[in-house]
Amino acid sequence: MEETRPLLVERMPDIVQPAASEYSSSTTSTTAVLLLATFVTFTGSFDSGCASGYSSAAESGIREDLGLTTAQTSVYVAEITPKKIRGGFTAANMLVLCFGVSLMLFMGNVLTWRTMAIIGLVPCFVQSVGMFFIPESPRWLAKIGQEKEFENTLRRLRGKNADIFSEMAEIRDYTKTFEQLSKTSILNLFERRYAHPLTIGVGIMLLQQFGGSNGILYYASSIFEAAGCSASVGTTAMAIIQIPFTALNVILVDKSGRRPLLMVSAAGTCLGNILVGLGFLFQGFQCSSELCAILVLSGILIYMASYSAGMNATPYILMSEIFPVNIRGSAGSLVTFTNWFTAWIVSYSFNFLFDWSSPGVFFIFAAICGSTILFVAKLVPETKGRSLEEIQASMTHLLQ
Repeated sequence: MEETRPLLVERMPDIVQPAASEYSSSTTSTTAVLLLATFVTFTGSFDSGCASGYSSAAESGIREDLGLTTAQTSVYVAEITPKKIRGGFTAANMLVLCFGVSLMLFMGNVLTWRTMAIIGLVPCFVQSVGMFFIPESPRWLAKIGQEKEFENTLRRLRGKNADIFSEMAEIRDYTKTFEQLSKTSILNLFERRYAHPLTIGVGIMLLQQFGGSNGILYYASSIFEAAGCSASVGTTAMAIIQIPFTALNVILVDKSGRRPLLMVSAAGTCLGNILVGLGFLFQGFQCSSELCAILVLSGILIYMASYSAGMNATPYILMSEIFPVNIRGSAGSLVTFTNWFTAWIVSYSFNFLFDWSSPGVFFIFAAICGSTILFVAKLVPETKGRSLEEIQASMTHLLQ
């Protein structure tokens, strides 16, 4: 993956972040520059959410207005899907992204798909303009040796009266360590000692996507219509339910731990898929249309609530914790590629699978979600309350 210069907000956990107590209280004060930088950064996540929610709300209008076939519509969705989710390693950014998804689902009930596409440009414009008014990342400046700019930027971010010298020393040490350890090649990823974290990283992303997340989110309107349920009611309910459960994830991830949250979330998504599958199965047996609609609506809402509370954001948090520093860049690239490639597979194939067997595709999703519980129980360590060094040492020393 091509290296990009990081935005000035240090959004992902660094290799070794100094404890908060090592800095003076004034160092952590909130400044106007920091707030502006955070806002500009979060617009990227918000727009990613808009792009994700747009396809579900706009799909029927796109197909009717442009006369597209099923295949031409999956290709379109794949093209508008954002390449990556900005700030995906933090649950807070996932909450911002969720707001974007929900906004598009709401607007899809009253606006045309063309109008929604234009509205989706607004956060892109805000971020593009805002980038000219925020300073460069202090770590980037330290890395390229611009010491004066490094000090001035850190001063702007922390405040005029902040004691920034201890933090500057930490950043310099961090940069030197990173440069020494990042000279490894991508082939180092496949050393035996990294088999465990790499299996977790790739495996959890495969399970997250093949559990149906993008298929359900992107084609929710079509699913509701096929079940005889109002698409506007269904997508509105989805929009409402995602925000509080994503917020719940932010609250619980450091209290309940990663493993319990992932397993409960996977169990909920499994149940949701089973209910949707049963709804379409009963529909094939000419059962009550109201029962089918209720089962499908309930299943989708249970799925989205469960997914938002755990499987949506928690895997990204794990990814920032389990990889040693010397392979973190390469491993992150591989995991991101896995995530978006499998997302493309699901988003492209969903309509074909749905046409093949509407109950069958959801029972397949349910089986994958169920296997996620076993995967987490057997392979994923609990990282809550542990330092990065402890986590990575526990995962690699047995295979050295």
